[in-house]
Amino acid sequence: MIKRRRTKIVKIGNLKIGGDFPILVQSMTNTPTFNVEKTVKQIKQLEKAGCEIIRVGVPDFKSAKTLSKIKKQIDIPLVADIHFSVDLALEAINQGVDKLRINPGNFPKNKLKEIVKEAKKKKIPIRIGINSGSLEKEILGEHKMATAEMMVKSALRNIKLMEKLDFKDLVISLKAPDALRTIKAYKLLSQKTNYPLHLGLTEAGSKFPGSIKSSIALGTLLLDGIGDTIRVSLTEDPVEEVKVGWEILKSLDLRERGIKIVSCPTCARSSIDVVSLTKKVEKITSEIKKPLRIAIMGCLVNGLGEGREADLAIVGAKDLTLMMKNGEIIHRAKEKEIFKIFKKELRKYIKKSWSKK
Repeated sequence: MIKRRRTKIVKIGNLKIGGDFPILVQSMTNTPTFNVEKTVKQIKQLEKAGCEIIRVGVPDFKSAKTLSKIKKQIDIPLVADIHFSVDLALEAINQGVDKLRINPGNFPKNKLKEIVKEAKKKKIPIRIGINSGSLEKEILGEHKMATAEMMVKSALRNIKLMEKLDFKDLVISLKAPDALRTIKAYKLLSQKTNYPLHLGLTEAGSKFPGSIKSSIALGTLLLDGIGDTIRVSLTEDPVEEVKVGWEILKSLDLRERGIKIVSCPTCARSSIDVVSLTKKVEKITSEIKKPLRIAIMGCLVNGLGEGREADLAIVGAKDLTLMMKNGEIIHRAKEKEIFKIFKKELRKYIKKSWSKK
């Protein structure tokens, strides 16, 4: 069992992060924020996929003035992402967002004081977002690439700046586009501060490489007990970010949601089309939110063992395919019939297992 790093507890809308509270999955919209209809539609899709905190970009007043309309139509906390503009930050607070994401060093101290004053009044936490691509010039110096140490230095400077203004309702992030810098930066910072940490790689890339890089970086940190919220930043539909985020947490047994599928890579021993069956099972179970373990195995070598550990399992055998439930063989059938049987047993299992809950 992973031992979580105990951090300060911060309230975001109706949720809490840090301490022993669950690690939450975040994402960010890619619609024009001022287009309320499109933005709300996307947030609803993200909510359905399991997104628990949503961030929106606020590049102008046209966007800022729609935030309250968006917030009224969604069921998860709304975070406003602000850069450079004090007026946009103040407007976002006035609109009633649940959290601000800023880089305090980008604001004159007297103006930052205004933001902090209003955030304290409305009890709105602030995430200090440090990215390797936008460090302060005096920290970066003549270097072309920011190091993990530079990122931590920037974070500590900004934390100190906020603490001097008597603001401690903070969440911190340190993001680079590669796994090694990101891992090192978060590990260093976790030794120097007790604020909750939002994990992620910035600009991780397209779905395939971005998911792998993010899984390595976030998985390494989470194994060390570091991290209170996560976002997988992909050049992709943000729904995919949420799916990958959940898979990372589920694979480490940090959260439970939806289906866990164990399926073999197939080999010459396979007596069923595992690839096709797995895709079919994924499709019909994609919207199940409660935890369920399914095994799809091509032969008896590991099939019976995995089947015993699963709630439902399909196992290839020499003559007839096996259907297993709670570790017991309940049907033997030809391969062409097994998926139909699986669907029937899935419906019965869900109804029986969850009707009492």
